Amino acid sequence: MKRPAAISHTAMALVILLAFAAAGTAQAAGDGEAPHIKRYDWPFAGLAGQYNTQQLQRGFQVYQQVCAACHSLNRVRFRNLTEPGGPQFPVEAVKALAASWPYTIAKKFDTEGKLIERLPTMADPVIGPYKSEEEAREAQNDRVPPDLSLITSARSVENHAPWYLHVPQMAWDIVTGYQEGGADYLTALLTSFKDEPPAGFEVSEGLYYNAVFPGHQLGMPPPLSKDNFIEYQEDAGAKGSFEQNARDVTAFLYWSADPNLDARKRLGWQVLVYLLITTVLLYAVKKHIWGRLKAKPSETESA
Repeated sequence: MKRPAAISHTAMALVILLAFAAAGTAQAAGDGEAPHIKRYDWPFAGLAGQYNTQQLQRGFQVYQQVCAACHSLNRVRFRNLTEPGGPQFPVEAVKALAASWPYTIAKKFDTEGKLIERLPTMADPVIGPYKSEEEAREAQNDRVPPDLSLITSARSVENHAPWYLHVPQMAWDIVTGYQEGGADYLTALLTSFKDEPPAGFEVSEGLYYNAVFPGHQLGMPPPLSKDNFIEYQEDAGAKGSFEQNARDVTAFLYWSADPNLDARKRLGWQVLVYLLITTVLLYAVKKHIWGRLKAKPSETESA
């Protein structure tokens, strides 16, 4: 007599779940289709991924020739460009680069109260063109170009899947070690500028339409385009193109936000191997010690 009631309760629960799912889908459709940001194949992705030195070098070239005109890398020092796990440029080349950097360091005041400026050295950060936020606002129509040192850690990809898929997707990301949401978003941002917005969408004066940026209006003009991209040298490891530039500079900025990724992943695998060996040894010792002890007979058996 109770079985039909249990079935009806289960059916009712399923109907409620489907109703919530339909409501969420309808609301998403009403709000407009969210932009799709694909997951790129990064060499540093996953549990064992490592940076590609040539890609980081190409990415710095794109940053130097395009991004450095407005953006700084205040958390990256010139000497970091020579260290293992990064672009690994020759030391002498980086010294020459720092000495020829177009922006000077304003360090202290002279006796007349004026700032003394000097050329950067290996110990100085990779600075941008602006000495202060006020100077940046005056030059950029009251907008401050962000420092790019941690930009890939400060951005990520939003999950617009139905709510009932969030948990399995998060579980899969944990299993695969997915942490490249910031890199995927930045690459999509750099390649999603449009000359003309969709019909019915009005872009404010001085702003540019971008398909993946929240609000779709961005104060930064397109830094790269299919007709204006950086060409690489023949031995750079890849041919210059619009999307290749975007991916390379994103990889470089991902390194600037996480310069110890290579060492961290190597250490992680070493720790896992150590724990595995320790577990096997402890299990063998346990079997060896407890295997020599005879089981004590129970009271029932003794009776």
